Amino acid sequence: MIPETHKGHLEEELRAKLERPVKLVVFTQETECLYCAQTRSLMEELAALNSKITVEVYNFLADAAKVKEYGVDKVPAVAIIGEKDYGIRFYGLPYGYEFQTLLDTIINVSKGKTDLPENVKEKLKTITAPVHIQVFVTLTCPYCSAAAISAYKFAMENDLIKADVVDVSEFPHIGLKYGVMGVPKTVINERVEFIGAVPEEILLEHVLLAARQH
Repeated sequence: MIPETHKGHLEEELRAKLERPVKLVVFTQETECLYCAQTRSLMEELAALNSKITVEVYNFLADAAKVKEYGVDKVPAVAIIGEKDYGIRFYGLPYGYEFQTLLDTIINVSKGKTDLPENVKEKLKTITAPVHIQVFVTLTCPYCSAAAISAYKFAMENDLIKADVVDVSEFPHIGLKYGVMGVPKTVINERVEFIGAVPEEILLEHVLLAARQH
């Protein structure tokens, strides 16, 4: 899954940037699911590049308690866990442009902090109602990664914020449900939605609006 030519560079980057252990929790159902085996392989290959990354694999049907614990509702799913569970989930195979989302988020989770502007962090801390951000992406969309990474950073700043990134081409029925005509499309608390990658300050406004409407 990871080309040999990229492995050396990836190893260097992970060695330089990872601080604390990160656990990739993978949910699969490999007889039923098109990209489950590839998702598991990709996570295992990535973990082989750095000892701070570990992988746990669970079967979506057989491991019902783990499915409930991590709140996953479809496969393939990857939860990126650091010192705690920040509510970060990726549904689909994080490949193509979304491999960068995976990589950046593993690094952020390993550090336990984000590079969001201080004013954004302060406002996120004021949120007292649950916020569920869903970012719908495709693996060929060059703008989707920025939207996905921002959502994950927001989840790291407040335990009430959960962020799912969903590859809509793997889950077309979900794309239909949310009327995804263009990507990235962000839906917050099933109420607030917009298309496109927006600056973090704009995403903040949408998140605060959704939190107020809760």
